[in-house]
Amino acid sequence: MTERPTLAIGLMSGTSLDGMDAALVRFHGPTHATLLDFTTRVYAEPERAQLRSALNGATAAALARLHVQLAEWAADVVQTLLERNNVPASDLSLIAFPGQTIWHEPPLVSWQLGEPAVLAERFGVRVVSGFRARDVAAGGQGAPLVPMADVLLFAAVDAPRILLNLGGMANLTYVERRAQDDRVLAFDTGPGVALIDATARLVDPSSNYDRDGRIAAQGRIGQEVVSQLLADSFFSAPPPKSTGRERFGDAYAEAIYRRLPGPDAVATAVELTARTVADAIGRWTPSDVEVVASGGGCHHPGLMNALSRYLAERGNHPLRRFDDIFFAGDAKEAVAFALLGYLTLHGQPGNLPAATGAGGPRVLGAVTPA
Repeated sequence: MTERPTLAIGLMSGTSLDGMDAALVRFHGPTHATLLDFTTRVYAEPERAQLRSALNGATAAALARLHVQLAEWAADVVQTLLERNNVPASDLSLIAFPGQTIWHEPPLVSWQLGEPAVLAERFGVRVVSGFRARDVAAGGQGAPLVPMADVLLFAAVDAPRILLNLGGMANLTYVERRAQDDRVLAFDTGPGVALIDATARLVDPSSNYDRDGRIAAQGRIGQEVVSQLLADSFFSAPPPKSTGRERFGDAYAEAIYRRLPGPDAVATAVELTARTVADAIGRWTPSDVEVVASGGGCHHPGLMNALSRYLAERGNHPLRRFDDIFFAGDAKEAVAFALLGYLTLHGQPGNLPAATGAGGPRVLGAVTPA
């Protein structure tokens, strides 16, 4: 019997703090997803400032208000997606809303803001949220969670593949074959574009990120600083492991900038990101496996060039773009959370213990009724 199609919206607001992504997805079972549309509600600078304040120690009152505001921003982008596709909210089976991570400290806690009741009330649709808490309670890192989508949707059917996400933090999933989760390795490699963006803002406060890699291209890499930063115990720790802005955020960027002011700091951040990603792939995955990259880092020419060079040196790993195989890579994480919401409503686990370190597979999230 063929399963009826399921229409879902997946949301994502990541550590890069660039905006709220939304993907309209049709599922024909957990291994067949069609992206119908994708959009982003870009955060205005005052909104980014609110988020950065939450990440760097805000008051309880500010956090409480942001909890609701994040859901209102999410409602804005859901409404945009529905209107431009002429889809009534009643056609949706679910909205997957992971919220915004503001503190990630496994195995104790991974905390996200964003009130799902706001979305449920506005659209009359079930909302799946709070994806990370159950995995953490089961002894896991609560991250990365996208690997389930890598296994079910994006792995190759006939060869191993590494799915690399160059988001605010960088993470990877190694999968032997699609829909086979017995030979999977997934973990955060360390900083991604969050560190590059943070150093770029220190150079030019009017910039939210290093557009087209222009600032990094003006700088010189501080190789001695890179060597010292590579000594951080996170990089040599075995997977499963995860990290966030608590470790590789604004304070980390400021420490680099104090030693290498100006564009040199951005060039050094790019080098550190490329080195740590390539080192992790070279250390923990087999040689001669293609790497398929998505995320904001794919828009940074300097990062992609350095990464391609280092991946070739560390195991002959050809680098490809997710866009060239599937759909726009910027939509990948929102699609992945739509899948996780779908799995939750079907009573299926959404975590991979090999990726998170949890004590076993768990159905993730909480469901706010329509």
